[in-house]
Amino acid sequence: METPAAPTPSPSPSGGAKSPFFASLPRSAIVGVARELVILEGQTFLMDVPRDSDKLLDHPDVEKFNQQDEYMPYWADIWPSARMLGKAILREDWTRYAAIDGTLPEALEIGCGLGLPGIVALKMGLRVTFSDYDILAMEYAAANAKINGFRNYRTLPVDWRSPPDDLKVGVVLASDVIYEARNIDPLLNCLRRVLLPGGFCLMADQDRNPSALLKERLTAEGFAFTTETTRAGEPGGPRVKGTIYRIVPG
Repeated sequence: METPAAPTPSPSPSGGAKSPFFASLPRSAIVGVARELVILEGQTFLMDVPRDSDKLLDHPDVEKFNQQDEYMPYWADIWPSARMLGKAILREDWTRYAAIDGTLPEALEIGCGLGLPGIVALKMGLRVTFSDYDILAMEYAAANAKINGFRNYRTLPVDWRSPPDDLKVGVVLASDVIYEARNIDPLLNCLRRVLLPGGFCLMADQDRNPSALLKERLTAEGFAFTTETTRAGEPGGPRVKGTIYRIVPG
């Protein structure tokens, strides 16, 4: 499956509704690739990860995109929250959401980065759309899906802060998207616009500072949600505490 061409990057407007922003780092920005073995709930996944991701910060395109939209190449690492979400996806009884013909819902991973949660969802039989506003991130997500033997997916450039009107799915997957408080209201708007009736969002957060505000905004905006404490980390490394959110628009 081919990754779609990158839309033209556009700066954020100074006022009014936010226009979608897209970035596309060149492959030459990656100094090397390492293949990592990720183990979640006894399941194994292979992931190609850029080496020395911190060096991306020195690339001139990163500086250019940062000036346009405060872009940072966070996608180039497997964050603990992605592992948390992967574990939650594996524990979910997806047969509850199957159609009469047995088809499972389509899941949209927003800000997919390297694509670990979406790949876990593929493992569980869901159809998956990997989306990100960085085209190179989606290329890595697609390649990682193929490495793990999956083909039932698509890639779609999406700035989830301003999703397209015709994008509708039953499940939204999100990990570490509220690392800044300003992302909360755009996220809630995205869920209202993208989720089909009866749909829900599974989101993992590393209990970052905006999490208290997230709960306040969910309640104020009439969303139904539950939380579950979780932990995840690299084998042999520290385990990070976080929260799995199940969010349903009201």
